[in-house]
Amino acid sequence: MTRYLGVDFGSRRVGLAVSDELGLTARPLEVVARRAAVRRIADLVAEHRVDKLVVGVPTRLSGGEGESAAGARALARELERELKLEVEFVDERFTSKMAESALVESGMRRRDRRGTVDKVAAAIILQGHLDSLAGSRGRDGGRGAEETRDR
Repeated sequence: MTRYLGVDFGSRRVGLAVSDELGLTARPLEVVARRAAVRRIADLVAEHRVDKLVVGVPTRLSGGEGESAAGARALARELERELKLEVEFVDERFTSKMAESALVESGMRRRDRRGTVDKVAAAIILQGHLDSLAGSRGRDGGRGAEETRDR
């Protein structure tokens, strides 16, 4: 099975999450400073035997991309070049707000949320991607897309 690392890009902080070995569930890992992100992600890729990266790209309501999206794509190119891993992009609209809401509802204090919201957002990004993959597998009866097309 494929193990994924989810990345929530921020100009100052990068949130990270990892999937289980079956690629079914995501869990928050940590938040790292942007300047240390590539080195730390390389360590986590080796530690967790990650096969693919999932990078959230912040898009506008119109669907267009802005400065943050360009930063996320630049980080992804750097990771792809350094780690020789496939990078998949997903729309991460509203994930930070969803993470913030979940943490508020859990009763976490504002001061503590700052260090947590980015890794929870990374887990939301990754879980959404894993769920979409599971939906694809379910529609083709568990066969791969190629096998389905051949029938």
